Amino acid sequence: MNIRKTFSFFLCAAVLCLLFAACGQKPDGKAPIADGVYSADFKTDGSMFHVNEAHHGKGTLTVKDGKMTIHITMPSKNTVNLFPGLAEDAQKEGAELIQPTLDTVTYEDGTTEEVYGFDIPVPYLDKEFDCALVGTKGKWYDHKVSVSNPQPVSDNAESIKDGEYLCEVTLSGGSGKASIESPAKITVKDGKMTAVIVWSSSHYEYMTIGEVKYEPVNTEGNSTFEIPVELDRDIAVSALTTAMSEPHLIDYTIRFDGSTIKSN
Repeated sequence: MNIRKTFSFFLCAAVLCLLFAACGQKPDGKAPIADGVYSADFKTDGSMFHVNEAHHGKGTLTVKDGKMTIHITMPSKNTVNLFPGLAEDAQKEGAELIQPTLDTVTYEDGTTEEVYGFDIPVPYLDKEFDCALVGTKGKWYDHKVSVSNPQPVSDNAESIKDGEYLCEVTLSGGSGKASIESPAKITVKDGKMTAVIVWSSSHYEYMTIGEVKYEPVNTEGNSTFEIPVELDRDIAVSALTTAMSEPHLIDYTIRFDGSTIKSN
C-alpha cells in the first residue's frame, strides 16, 4: 500500500508540473524566467486592441521577485483604462483599474505622438488570459491577450543617454570573406539608436533591413551605411555587392555586443 501511495504521489506531482509548465508558470506560482527586463510579443483577440505600430507588436516585460508585468504602448488615447480580468468584474465596486501612462512614440517618418501606455500583470506566458478595456465612451469590452517569446533586453536606446558611443560588432553569413569595422560608431538620439557600418569593401551599393533600403553615406573609400540597430539582437540584413561578375544580394547577420558599449 505504501508503495502505491508513494507512486501515486509522484505521479500527481509530475502531472502538476506538466500543467504548470504548459501554462508558462512554475509550480510555486513564480515566473518561469529569471528576474530582469525582456522584450516580448503581446497578442490580442481584437483588431481594435493592439500595440502601437511603432513597437511592432511587442511590449517590455519586467520580472521582479517572480512576478511579471508587461508595459504596452497603445496607438492612441482612446483606451482609458484596462482591467486584469473580465469586464463584469471591472465594473464592480472596489475594482482596481490599470491607470494609463503617457508614452511618446516616434514613427519611421520621424513624427512623434503622445499616446497611452499600460502596465499589465502577466499571470503566465504562452497562454491567453483575460484583459478588459474601457474606451472614451465608457463601455467595457472583454478581450483575451497573451504574452510570449521573451527576449532579454540589455542596454538599449531607451536606457542609454543621447550621445555617441563605440560598440563591438560581429558579422556572420555570406562567404565569410567580408567584414565590417569594429568597434562601430553608435549614435543615440531621442530614444533611437543608429550605427555606422563600414564594410571591408567599396563594392556594396545598398543595404536592406526588411523592406527598408539604405544607401551609402559616402562616395569614396569602403562602403559606409547608417542603419537603425538594437543591442544584443541578431539583426538580419542584406547587402548588394558588385564585386562579383554580376551583382549579388547577400544575406548577413549583424550583432552588437551591449556589454562593450562605451562613450566615444
